[in-house]
Amino acid sequence: MPTTKLCLIRHGETTWNAERRLQGHTDIPLNAKGILQARQMAQALKNANLIFDVLYTSDLKRAADTANAIVELFGIEAKVDSTLRERHFGALQGLSIQEAPLVQPAIWQAHITRDLEHELEGGESIQQFALRVQTVLDKIQVQHSGKTILLVSHGGTLDMMYRIASKQALSTERVASVPNASLNWITHQQDDGWSIERWADTRHLEGPALEGVDL
Repeated sequence: MPTTKLCLIRHGETTWNAERRLQGHTDIPLNAKGILQARQMAQALKNANLIFDVLYTSDLKRAADTANAIVELFGIEAKVDSTLRERHFGALQGLSIQEAPLVQPAIWQAHITRDLEHELEGGESIQQFALRVQTVLDKIQVQHSGKTILLVSHGGTLDMMYRIASKQALSTERVASVPNASLNWITHQQDDGWSIERWADTRHLEGPALEGVDL
């Protein structure tokens, strides 16, 4: 049976990331550090002689600009898909994690306790978000079965993919970090479904991109 491999890439840093501010669907660009991270990530993929069949990206600028670092280096086209966006955080969008409990205490409580059905006043519930991510992941797997795919998205979206691959319950706290510009690998086999191969690889951000590293 063919194995489908996905390299999941979180976008580079933004000013709101640095401020620990909830972005959601707010279209925040990369900051200077994030632009550098995107270039380091793309160069690491190039140095590792990675061969991939298709590149997908969220349409939000912070993800699309991260993907563009790959586009420029590899000379390929990115498929833009809005269903790869971050979760919509409703009334919490734009608030920092210090501000949110003071400005929106009830909604913040629903958020931190992972109320699966709460839509955060105009946002997405965890269940709605999970269905969106599961649907796009299944679509990509079916369309590119047996291929190697790069996918640039967001921390919450990639955490949801981690949950799908590891069968982690939606109600539980996040157990794996998703650093900015990290490389995260999952694989799919027909009989076994999705599984985690490697997660939160940031070696390319810690020094010069390494020639010949098996990413």
